[in-house]
Amino acid sequence: MEVEETGTTFQENAMLKATEYYSHSNIPTLADDSGLIVNTLNGAPGIKSARYAGNNATDQENRDKLLSKLADTPTNMRKAMFVCVIAIITKPNEIKVFQGTIQGSIANKETGEMGFGYDSIFIPENDTRSMAQLTGPEKIKISHRGIALRKTSNWFKNSRILN
Repeated sequence: MEVEETGTTFQENAMLKATEYYSHSNIPTLADDSGLIVNTLNGAPGIKSARYAGNNATDQENRDKLLSKLADTPTNMRKAMFVCVIAIITKPNEIKVFQGTIQGSIANKETGEMGFGYDSIFIPENDTRSMAQLTGPEKIKISHRGIALRKTSNWFKNSRILN
């Protein structure tokens, strides 16, 4: 089952998915939404990151469209941020939300073989390598998903949900 992402923010979409899945299972449910925000593009691709070049676009088509849009944009104007929002619903009307972000910029060309999505064109702040050039442990330490998951994990550890 796939939930239609009709929200206008990552948080709204994560909450929509968690609520819908919970309504079918009646057990604590976790869902996420994530994407890339590029400042000079007024936040695009944003919540449409996976569909930036169209509903059935490939990761390559999405990257190509983004690089094309930024073709004449100077390096200092290519600031970007990955966002991941995780929503957990434990019972009706009880939703917890956790967010992770990573600041960086969009490269002029793709580099690296690891990762997926926009990883090969996203350069994390204070690094010269793309996310696709980082090792797994390096990436999880700084990634938007890693940060959101650690916040979620800490909440689970301190809650009575799993006891």
